[in-house]
Amino acid sequence: MNQIGAENQTSITIDDAMSESNELDSCYNCFQHFVTNGFSKIDESSFEGDIIKTSFFSSLSRNPQISYRTKIVAIHKNSNTSQCWKIRAHSFGVYAKAVADTRGGDANIKYAWYGASKNEICETVMHGFSWRRHSISVSPAKLGLDSVLCSGVDGSGVRHLLLCRVILGKQEVVREDSSDQFHPSSMDFDSAVDDISSPTRYIIWNTHLNYNILPCYILSFEAPPYLSGLTEPKTIKPKTWITFGTLISILSPFLDHSQRASLEEQYTNYLEKKITRPQMIERVRAIAGNQLLSAVVKLYTNKVQFWT
Repeated sequence: MNQIGAENQTSITIDDAMSESNELDSCYNCFQHFVTNGFSKIDESSFEGDIIKTSFFSSLSRNPQISYRTKIVAIHKNSNTSQCWKIRAHSFGVYAKAVADTRGGDANIKYAWYGASKNEICETVMHGFSWRRHSISVSPAKLGLDSVLCSGVDGSGVRHLLLCRVILGKQEVVREDSSDQFHPSSMDFDSAVDDISSPTRYIIWNTHLNYNILPCYILSFEAPPYLSGLTEPKTIKPKTWITFGTLISILSPFLDHSQRASLEEQYTNYLEKKITRPQMIERVRAIAGNQLLSAVVKLYTNKVQFWT
């Protein structure tokens, strides 16, 4: 796909500081860490394991190119037998009852995926979610792609997701740029979403961590290599400008044939000046979907601007 001039570029600033330490060198050590901290391995062919597996692949059904090339390596269940997890499970139950009492009998408990690096998953298993952040975002159980993209591949080529129960209570809509918010805007709300009618992410505030989100399972899996390849220098270079053409080529592996064809058609219209830059941006969003587009952008850039 032809490159276009700087005046017609999509500005994407790449965060090249996404390196992580590798304190745990192998899958075996990682799984041992899970077991030591109260998570027992379950057979994925068991009734319970099959439910988790089916839920995971169902959440990727909109992206068959990923789903078909993804393999589950292991599933670990939180047995809540350690003293730490007994306390957290008890706190979760107490808080769920309190929210239900406040919100007309419904605590609005959902399952959600959380993806992160291996080290962060291991730290969460041992210590709970980090308080060093304003909030955490989790993906609805039926929309796992965002969390898959947020998961980090370890030295063995394996990624890890947490399947959690979250107490959402009454939700408010929060914009992407509300980076300074770390608690509900008022006592009328318990959590936040990006869209009330069709949320693609649930937001749990710093003030509510560790008693309204409870990790239930760890799903370890191998994903297609190009998920990691998105950050290779030959595709995206730190602090560089990326054209619409390149952006489309990055998105293409995640789209089906009709979506790719539609994007190509819109890109041709844009090059022929049949549509404006704002129209092109909106059509990319409409075709690729906000979930996929925002996940790719959030993972591999610090800032996104569309220049005229």
